[in-house]
Amino acid sequence: MTETEVIDIFKKTGAMLEGHFILTSGFHSPHYFQCAKVLQYPKFNTLFSSMIAAHFGETKIDAVITPAVGGIVFGTEVGRQMNKRTIFAERENGKMTLRRGFEIKPGENYLVCEDVVTTGGSVFEVIELLKEYGANAAGVGFIIDRSNGKADFGTKQYSLAKMEVIKYAEDELPEWLEKIPVTKPGSRDLKN
Repeated sequence: MTETEVIDIFKKTGAMLEGHFILTSGFHSPHYFQCAKVLQYPKFNTLFSSMIAAHFGETKIDAVITPAVGGIVFGTEVGRQMNKRTIFAERENGKMTLRRGFEIKPGENYLVCEDVVTTGGSVFEVIELLKEYGANAAGVGFIIDRSNGKADFGTKQYSLAKMEVIKYAEDELPEWLEKIPVTKPGSRDLKN
């Protein structure tokens, strides 16, 4: 499957939105990828997950880990297809942490899965969490790379589609974007 075909699926399912959005990273953009809208269809979740699972099939993976919330559905399906235990990390008091009885054991090799990467902030936080427990990030798999290859996680990484979507800092908004009402569709609570 080509990158264009992946993007077409996002467009067809209404998962590539247009408007004025504040991204999880804090940047403003006229485009937003709402992966939940495409992953609600089992055939697309299965398809995208199978591509990631196949890519990392020869990599030694003990378990899959995702940042909450966006990566959970996708990462769980990748873990199912690889027949690997799957856990997720979530923020508590602003810090990525393990809850719900999940454990990371020293020396384990993890595949980090995420739906969309813009700056890679959540993935970097999960990688740091793995290091705190003495585990390894053996790879990072994600559906959409909004950084267009600029996010480098220091390990084997693979995305299904790369796309540099226009983004602006709060103090650099163009006039045309300021005129569009703001939406914060992400899963992280942001402050204005």
